Amino acid sequence: MSAPVGSEAAALLRRGLLLEYLTIAWSVLSAFVATVAGIASDSVALIGFGLDSVIEVLAGAVVVWQLRGITGGRERRALWLIGVAFLFLAGYVFTQAVLALLTQSRPHDSTVGIALTAGALIVMAVLGITKKRTGAKLGNPVLQTEAKVTLIDAVLAATLLVGLVLNAVLGWWWADPFAALYLAALAVKEGLEALRGE
Repeated sequence: MSAPVGSEAAALLRRGLLLEYLTIAWSVLSAFVATVAGIASDSVALIGFGLDSVIEVLAGAVVVWQLRGITGGRERRALWLIGVAFLFLAGYVFTQAVLALLTQSRPHDSTVGIALTAGALIVMAVLGITKKRTGAKLGNPVLQTEAKVTLIDAVLAATLLVGLVLNAVLGWWWADPFAALYLAALAVKEGLEALRGE
């Protein structure tokens, strides 16, 4: 596929920036709600999801920075920053999930968390797919990588939703830290891929 030129490239760039601004706005809201709900319900997975939303804000800001850049060389740095943020998230969430399993810390039900993750599943899936298509048309690997981050957030939301529902309906307290461990594993995978520039 040939790179777009002129007005087509400008339109794609505007669309990419708009998608990133929407992602940042949703992620700020999600980070706040998930963290507060996670603290209130003692849910490691919800707190981890809140931190993941903070990383999504940072990743979105990095992509905006890269898309607005005139000179080359920003792509590699942008991917590196996204990768490092993911590895920090993985370390924190893994440690907290293991502690929750060892101490058998039982999270409370979180209706707010269930509603948030159901909404995040839909919003992040739509944003991720649209960003991936836009990034492919633009030939922009940073936007495409960040689209994968957004799609992973949708998968994480689905995983967390299952864990929260299992805890609320069946009392399976361990579903929450296991959902958090899955989140940590995906964060490591995505962090390493971003560091390698994939």
